[in-house]
Amino acid sequence: MKQILQNARTGSLELVDVPAPAVGPGQVLVRNVHSVMSPGTEKMAMDFARKSMLGKARSRPDLVKQVTRKLRQEGPLPTYRTVMNRLDAPQPLGYASAGIVLEVGPGVTAFAPGDRVACAGAGYANHAELIVVPENLAAHVPENLGLDKAAFATLGAIAMQGLRVGDPTLGEVVAVIGLGLIGQLTVQLLLANGCRVYGVDLDPKRIAQALEQGMDWGAAPGDDHEQRLAQATGGHGTDIVIVTAASDSSAPLQLAAELCRHKGRVVAVGATAMDLDRRTFYEKELELRMSMSYGPGRYDRRYEEVGLDYPIAYVRWTEQRNLQAFLDLAGKGTIDPKKMDVETVEFLNAPETYERLAKGERKALAAVFKYLEEVDRARTRDIPSGIRTKSPKKSGELGAAFIGAGNYGKAVLLPILAKTPGVTGRTIVTSTGPSAKRTAERFGFASAGTDPGDVFADDSVDLVFITTQHDTHAALAEAALRAGKAVWLEKPVGLTFEEVQSVARAVDETDGLLMVGYNRRFSSHARAVREAFAKRAGPMAIQYVIAAGATPTGTWITDPKVGGGRIIGEVCHFVDLCNYLVGDTPLGVQARALGRNPESDDSMMALYSYTDGSTASISYLANASSELPKERWEVHADGRSAVCDNFRVTTLPGGKRVRGLNQDKGQSNAVESFCRALTEGSGPIMSLHESLGATLACLATLESMSSAELVRIDAMQSGLIERLV
Repeated sequence: MKQILQNARTGSLELVDVPAPAVGPGQVLVRNVHSVMSPGTEKMAMDFARKSMLGKARSRPDLVKQVTRKLRQEGPLPTYRTVMNRLDAPQPLGYASAGIVLEVGPGVTAFAPGDRVACAGAGYANHAELIVVPENLAAHVPENLGLDKAAFATLGAIAMQGLRVGDPTLGEVVAVIGLGLIGQLTVQLLLANGCRVYGVDLDPKRIAQALEQGMDWGAAPGDDHEQRLAQATGGHGTDIVIVTAASDSSAPLQLAAELCRHKGRVVAVGATAMDLDRRTFYEKELELRMSMSYGPGRYDRRYEEVGLDYPIAYVRWTEQRNLQAFLDLAGKGTIDPKKMDVETVEFLNAPETYERLAKGERKALAAVFKYLEEVDRARTRDIPSGIRTKSPKKSGELGAAFIGAGNYGKAVLLPILAKTPGVTGRTIVTSTGPSAKRTAERFGFASAGTDPGDVFADDSVDLVFITTQHDTHAALAEAALRAGKAVWLEKPVGLTFEEVQSVARAVDETDGLLMVGYNRRFSSHARAVREAFAKRAGPMAIQYVIAAGATPTGTWITDPKVGGGRIIGEVCHFVDLCNYLVGDTPLGVQARALGRNPESDDSMMALYSYTDGSTASISYLANASSELPKERWEVHADGRSAVCDNFRVTTLPGGKRVRGLNQDKGQSNAVESFCRALTEGSGPIMSLHESLGATLACLATLESMSSAELVRIDAMQSGLIERLV
């Protein structure tokens, strides 16, 4: 299928063939018939992408701060790779479309194949022949409404939410500052609401267009507003001002305050600076209200992606209900998006349309892209990357595939694999086609796709890297093992004991090779410390402190059902390193949560005990100072000590040091060792007991945090072995 993509580094645009997106639970596959290019929002994205690196840094100081911290913590090479990886990712454009449902994923109840729908959301309702959107970001299109008009539903929902925040009543005078696409739709909605409208814009053409739609008065920002408002409001000022303009200055909001009557309302819809003059707002006792995009549910992952709706009794208008309300009004003819200055363009000509926009040559309010109907017959989820054609595998060569290629995979694992002798990239599979294709091109893989089943059925693939969301790890690893593939599985092995058991059974029944991505044990720092204590006589005491940073919110990582949280998703790394240093898996764990809600503060302390009397204390702190090294661990035994500071400097007994400019967390050594073992047929480099041990220990840690009691890990290990037998 075809999709228009932007290069985040240069801002260049191209219309490319990419694999069709995969349909997941709670999602619908839609063949776009029309999509709308919003000049304001999309030009801002283009302008940012076309800035120099210095220009990007100046406009996003928050990202510069993150880069600076990463540089201090990890060194120049990992920081450079991360930044370049982000800039290299293809950026999909578009967030408003309408089309026909082709397929629905598990759990979808509101839609069926053949339904006409309007779709919303950046990253979902893209300018592409085929799109996948979550159920809550789609709405039914009335039979009497053309899909070209329905494609405006997202923009209409933004305008509608601005009205809901302002709460206009019948007969009120409302000013709209900025008569672009959202502003014109706002005017139509206000007129439908029985309001009188005063429009302000720099462009006389936009004012004229709004007056043709029924707007009562129009003016430029520098006009004499007092005279006009005397006629419109008896000199009192407008009841409400809705700011739909985008500006780098606060002038639109300041003008809004001047236009408003005493105790009036100012609603911010457009992206403007907010360096406000307090005096005007104070003397009039004005209310400043912010409108959040399409409405309640926006930016809430559980609403948009998981599909949890808000009860209508408590949240009358969600973003999906706003979409549906706009479509219903348009179906009745109360609102007509095509009354505006709209240009219809064949989708194949989209790049030229964007270039005209970037150069300021495109004057129409909006462009509606029209798609060909033949796309469903050309649909494919696996396409050549363009780097090379598939060829027979050479003798002794490992064919590798990736399922999932997120930031970690692209910044760390794939660059390592590209330098590993005897390995050839066969297929990259991700949930979205652009990511799969660009990653395959970048790292020299033969093909790109969105269906993991293609990997399992490919005889040229010997090794599968699984770097997907955590809830898919166990099922994908089991499928790959049973397809006869060796598996590199990023941690954790699974989110439940039953998932870990399914992987263990697959390894046992297929005699397959499984490597879990516990890389720290392969670090030069870890190996030097283990060697230094190889002949210890007494128990080892390990103290591991992780300044983890604030618990991320609104991500799948902290969703108990998808990511499982950072304890199982990240702490397993530190447990495995302790297991490596001691030379065993723990007997039990006593853990205590330090935060009340693990989804907002997952700080915890855990003490692991081992058969030989060794102990490992792990302090995982979301509330620690960001100035601390992220990881610091100490090892003590037989009157000797070693200290590792963030895998950059390690002090060994006797004062010897292991030091490096960049962090060495062992990723390169781990990948190369595993590939070498596969090539040489030397068997696993970690036993199944070791591979599963850290995940089981973290499951026990969660249980101990919940019960505040000691949990036996060895019993879980024994139970796993018994169930396998």
